[in-house]
Amino acid sequence: MEGGNLMLGWIWIRDVLKLGGLLYVGLALGAIALCFVLPKSRRVQWASAFVVAAAAIYFPVNIVNEANKRHEQKHSKLDEAYRRYEEHCKTAGVKITRTVENVEGLLLMKLRPDKVNFGDQYAMDDPYGRDMGGNGYIESFLEGKNPAGYLDVKNLVRSGYRYVDVVDEKDGKRYRYTGQVEEPAKRDPSYAEGYYLFVLQKSPATPPYPRYGVTYDDISTREDRDHWIAGSSLKVIDLETSEVIAERVGYMIDPAQGSTGGGRSPWLIAEDYACPGFFKGERRRPGEHADTLGQARNFVDQVLQPKQ
Repeated sequence: MEGGNLMLGWIWIRDVLKLGGLLYVGLALGAIALCFVLPKSRRVQWASAFVVAAAAIYFPVNIVNEANKRHEQKHSKLDEAYRRYEEHCKTAGVKITRTVENVEGLLLMKLRPDKVNFGDQYAMDDPYGRDMGGNGYIESFLEGKNPAGYLDVKNLVRSGYRYVDVVDEKDGKRYRYTGQVEEPAKRDPSYAEGYYLFVLQKSPATPPYPRYGVTYDDISTREDRDHWIAGSSLKVIDLETSEVIAERVGYMIDPAQGSTGGGRSPWLIAEDYACPGFFKGERRRPGEHADTLGQARNFVDQVLQPKQ
């Protein structure tokens, strides 16, 4: 029913535009006809008719030319955006210089913001690298993984890290986070049995501190953001030697250049146009959306293998 109403709406708009065009032509012809009736002089009649005809032609032609110019400018800007994006992609990818086994904990040197950046063009908060924010980002490194490789709280085949250290921005102190799985139904009958929660536990961090840290940076430039390109660097650092032992550099682009029509979110759509990409397979399947959940943990796991 909605599709039928939409079609009728487009037909109505088309008919209105046609009617408007016919009225415009009719008015122009009427004005030209008056040019041969009102003035007494034949020269004035022809001069007036010429001016009216020229004006009648000029305005629609000018409108079409301006529309074509805007169309060309839009495509020219998009072409430039893709050229810039493709040039960035030549330097994107994952570089791992060494890996470490049986890692119990790590330091998250920077947390992700709680707020999701759906379409703030110039907020340098690394929209490419964001998967979860705030405590969710901490939890993603503590949770285990199920047989499919997704973060999960039960049916695990691989555990997460045993602890994560974070320096609180508010008081400057280091805290240690651990996590445990709880079944709320055991203490609260309002919960359904078989429902599990992952609960964070926070305490002051004490030595020994973890040797390895994880941090990220938004590497976009102002010119990148002018073209709706976001760049990201995710690093694993040996805190004892200050050596970067692994880094992932990635970029993404919004092909609609920030359009919010139809309720679209530019940076969420841009996840589908990223290098390296976020799709499970080698190619994107029809209707598939990028899977960014747990992306930071997935990268770090390749470098710092959690102790099982």
